[in-house]
Amino acid sequence: MQKRVVVTGMGVISPIGNSVEEFKQSLKAGVSGVSRISAFDPQGFDVQIAAEVKNFNPADWMDKKDARKMCRFSQFAVAAAFQALEQAGLLAEADAGDGEGPGRKRIGCVPDRAGVVLGNGIGGFEVVTESFHKLFDFGPRRMLPLTVPMMIGNEAAGNISMIYGLKGPALTQVTACASGTDALGQALDLIRAGRCDAVISGGTEACILPFAVGGFQMLKALSSKWNQEPAKASRPFDADRDGFVLGEAAGILILEAEEHARSRGAAILAELAGYGGTADAYHITAPDPSGEGGSRAIKLALADAGLRPEEVQYYNAHGTSTELNDPAETRMIKQAFGDHAYRMKVSSTKSMTGHCIAGGGGIEAVACILAIQEGFFPPTINLDNPDPACDLDYVPHTAQYGAVHAALSASLGFGGHNGVAAFKAYDTPKHA
Repeated sequence: MQKRVVVTGMGVISPIGNSVEEFKQSLKAGVSGVSRISAFDPQGFDVQIAAEVKNFNPADWMDKKDARKMCRFSQFAVAAAFQALEQAGLLAEADAGDGEGPGRKRIGCVPDRAGVVLGNGIGGFEVVTESFHKLFDFGPRRMLPLTVPMMIGNEAAGNISMIYGLKGPALTQVTACASGTDALGQALDLIRAGRCDAVISGGTEACILPFAVGGFQMLKALSSKWNQEPAKASRPFDADRDGFVLGEAAGILILEAEEHARSRGAAILAELAGYGGTADAYHITAPDPSGEGGSRAIKLALADAGLRPEEVQYYNAHGTSTELNDPAETRMIKQAFGDHAYRMKVSSTKSMTGHCIAGGGGIEAVACILAIQEGFFPPTINLDNPDPACDLDYVPHTAQYGAVHAALSASLGFGGHNGVAAFKAYDTPKHA
């Protein structure tokens, strides 16, 4: 029999809250995290808005000496991992540290049997930018000494491994916007294969910088007509959408083999029951308009989880608010769910958080688990004028309430990557 994999902890750093509780309350209230960019002066950019993380102080979650050696995306991941490990009851005693922020801690299980699998799409843009300026203005000797270890995408997984003493695999998944969800699928496989008892997994991203905003702007991917009304800019499935809003976030889950979690008396939040991954093999940025690739990913996730389509109550859509994604994803959902597509709830939490790239898969997995735990469907805000091509129940404007026994989270990335994770309410085995 296949191992069951359960969730015992969650952590969130996001534009709408820097804890799971804040994130949950913002989802229920339909709060927008989009505002004018404060990380740099966006004057002269067509796009002047983003969904930034606010009031983030890395010293709340980590030693200041460690934080100074990390880029922002890695700090987010370590902070969310701290929250998740704390909830899971897996933090051992702390070292003294430097007296400025929590000292280093150790994971409370066999280190060799615990791993990390994180999704990250872009890496440390801020140190790349700074070192390029120093290189071209002053020469290579003025570059930051830690340029390479700070900028590379595997830095977040490596730092979590070192800080918490995890000696199993420390892996990084890079599949653009699908990275966070694909990381969960890879972690699921590690535990099922018996290679790990526990895995810290999810996604992280922080790239609200001139280089990234300018690059996405040149792709015509970002919303540019709502600069004066930022909270209205991210509007998935709405006829007036004009692109996604760039966000930043980290969402982390503690995944454990069921028997491992039960043996230590852990509180089980949900089950990660299945995963499906496919490629469109169609276009470098655009989704296959037929939805075929994404539909197959949904079907694979359902089969892996042992779920029939009609057993799913909630689908957290990729829902980017772009011209091409939203109707293609609607077709994808219909192909996979048939008539049930019209009976279940579908929403895009990106309407509130913006598109957090790899971090999106992480925080959207948390949203699915919260929906199961709390019996609510997060809303799609700003859905004022539904696109006729998008005709499902997208939970417009305000949260709705009802029992959720199974929920899917979908992430679709540049390059045609499709990842879908299936979560279930946890039922204690009858023989337990």
